[in-house]
Amino acid sequence: SEEPGDPSPTDFVYGEEDFILPGSGWEGEPGSAPSRFDRALLESWDDRMERGLFRYRLGPLPTRVLPGPLRLVAQLNVQRGTERRPPQPVCSLRQPFDPAAFNFPRLRPGELLLRLRRAASRGDRRCPAETVPLLVAINASPLERGHVLRLPEPSRGLPQTLTAPALLGGLEVALLSAHPGFRLGFNGLGGCASVNHLHLHGLYVSRPLPVEAAPAQAVCPRHRLWLLLRGVPAPAFLFYAAGTADLEAVARDVCRAAEHITDSGLAYNVFITRGEPPEGAGAGAGRGLRVLLWARRPSFGTKASEDFNVALCELAGHLPLPAAPLYRNITEEEALRAIHGHLLP
Repeated sequence: SEEPGDPSPTDFVYGEEDFILPGSGWEGEPGSAPSRFDRALLESWDDRMERGLFRYRLGPLPTRVLPGPLRLVAQLNVQRGTERRPPQPVCSLRQPFDPAAFNFPRLRPGELLLRLRRAASRGDRRCPAETVPLLVAINASPLERGHVLRLPEPSRGLPQTLTAPALLGGLEVALLSAHPGFRLGFNGLGGCASVNHLHLHGLYVSRPLPVEAAPAQAVCPRHRLWLLLRGVPAPAFLFYAAGTADLEAVARDVCRAAEHITDSGLAYNVFITRGEPPEGAGAGAGRGLRVLLWARRPSFGTKASEDFNVALCELAGHLPLPAAPLYRNITEEEALRAIHGHLLP
């Protein structure tokens, strides 16, 4: 419900000229500077934090790189572990949307940050229905500063099943940020999705992750499909967009593959990050967008207490941990054992 003084989302119109394919340097490095999108998102996010619209006040989070070849990034976030909204129970990979359960039209207007709209351009093949505004809202139980939810047409009541238009919007949002650690992702039903209403996560991670540069083995180059096998926490299908011309094809092919995974009785997670070409950093080409797709054992019902959930962040090598002893003592071997327990043989 709206309350007096609640701010409204800011309209943010963007075009292809706003896309920043290579990104900039990490904070403090030469050439590092936020984009127009970064400034709009983080300023409004900080404003909502000051207004007390989150479940807890997020301060600096202890972060360390675990010793080992994968250099997994562990981060302590006790409050998210204790104060987040309980996840909705999931009993099916194709569970329909339930209007009686929590869904995103129930958010207060003040929780909405941006209303994104792609400016019409000459030669744009998409129809007006595909360029409707996309909402960006706070995640009220944030993992990091700037942790947001990307909501494609929440009033339609779509379940948490990835669609090509929703993923295409996520790929474009990834290119609006200049920050090399801005990532987006999707947790499917049975893959630790906590709300059965179509959404993607977006967040700023302060360290490089192993999935950005690991070389991959070609599976079907015609569909930009590769397989990440070495130097990553969990094997993944990799789709790669070398430039903006590849975005629509990558979005379509990822969603076709995700549909095949669901038809096979498996759950999936998706992760979007800037990264090196699939052949590795020495391939000679510049950085593009890597889209990782993991197939996994589905997890249904109320989960028993675990040290940490295994969702899109953990599969990519970023470990938000809920307890100080676990954060201090966890090893790379223990983290990988927990992650692999949710994967296929």
